Amino acid sequence: MAARGRCPECGSGSLVEDAHYAQQQLVCAACGCVLSEGLLTTTYTDEEHLREVAYSQSTGQKEQQSRCLQRGTRRVQDLCKVLQLPAAFEETAVSYLQRALQLPAFHLASLEKKELLGGCCVFVTCRQRNWPLTMGTVCSLLYARQELFASVYLSLQRELGLSVPALSLADLVTTHLNSFRLFQRTADVPTPFLEDKEQLLARTMGLVELASETWLVTGRHPVPIVTAAAFLAWQSLQPGPRLSCPLARFCRLAGVDLPPPAHLRLKELLEILLGMASQLSWLRSFNLDRRTVVKHIGDLLQHRVFLLRNAFSQQHEDEQQDTTPGQDCPGQGSGSPSPPPVALQQGRPLAGRGQHAGTLRPLLPPCLIHPRKRPRAAAPSAAAVALTGDEPISDSEIEQYLRSPEEIRAFRKAKGWP
Repeated sequence: MAARGRCPECGSGSLVEDAHYAQQQLVCAACGCVLSEGLLTTTYTDEEHLREVAYSQSTGQKEQQSRCLQRGTRRVQDLCKVLQLPAAFEETAVSYLQRALQLPAFHLASLEKKELLGGCCVFVTCRQRNWPLTMGTVCSLLYARQELFASVYLSLQRELGLSVPALSLADLVTTHLNSFRLFQRTADVPTPFLEDKEQLLARTMGLVELASETWLVTGRHPVPIVTAAAFLAWQSLQPGPRLSCPLARFCRLAGVDLPPPAHLRLKELLEILLGMASQLSWLRSFNLDRRTVVKHIGDLLQHRVFLLRNAFSQQHEDEQQDTTPGQDCPGQGSGSPSPPPVALQQGRPLAGRGQHAGTLRPLLPPCLIHPRKRPRAAAPSAAAVALTGDEPISDSEIEQYLRSPEEIRAFRKAKGWP
């Protein structure tokens, strides 16, 4: 339909009214200039107030974002709701996500990595604000592999230059125990198994600190250690009805997964406690084992500093008695390293003031107490790799290749050669 007037751009009078997306527009048929356009309502905030805006502004804020940013923002919002994080955490995580998606390093990333980017932003925000959150928790919510999540997290930290503090053991213990279902009465948890949260947290913290002081935490995943410490703390608070409860049932009652190394960490903690119990005078008359020593964990933790100092000094005395001055162990004369003392290889009765005590576990890192049974094979040298079989035979090896005339005739006869 033709309209009156002229185009301000080209001066043509051929103006037509065109319906574009159910919207009337006045367009110049000569140059295509849009002289006027109709009004539409947006699908965002303006629609709530029934305001009309121009078509050029009707796409709204939501449509101006990329699809990847939209999905990432929704994922951040969902995670913050599930984790019950403050609103400030959500704003910070979204800002990190927006900054990351503007970097070239994440443009060519796979779709699987982009799906985890929002979770990494939430994880970084919580760490920066000392909110106890583990990587395993985020991975379980996103159904993601921890190896892939860790790679995206490190890339985000490197590209944005973020400073992320490490999660302390105390925060990890608090977070892990908050998920236990042993603090409220339910049909699945018997009454003797219920425990006060603060008491269990305090005793578990003491056992974890003991494990850290005896090298049980170094180089290990912390969750199995915390699980084993919480189990021992829970048993020691009411030993009577709980000593017969195994670790697997404890984890089922608490509603947490049982990590496979937890049994090994439990065994190592019990060995430490038995060694400390042998240093207390009022416990020497008892024939303690791994089950009964749990009853005395409170006393052992109360005197932890004295017992550990006593154990270290006693071990040093044993080492000096086993290797006296002027007597070398076999193999020392050739410059080879001396083997560890007998008291460190196999726990032996303490000497001196501990002669009537029990056997103390050597207070050494686990990698020295239980070395690898099969040493790693050394990489082949360059000379060994370069062997082709055409190398000259040395004079010392030539004898094994020479044969007498009788041997040659016997060999020909056996082969049937003339």
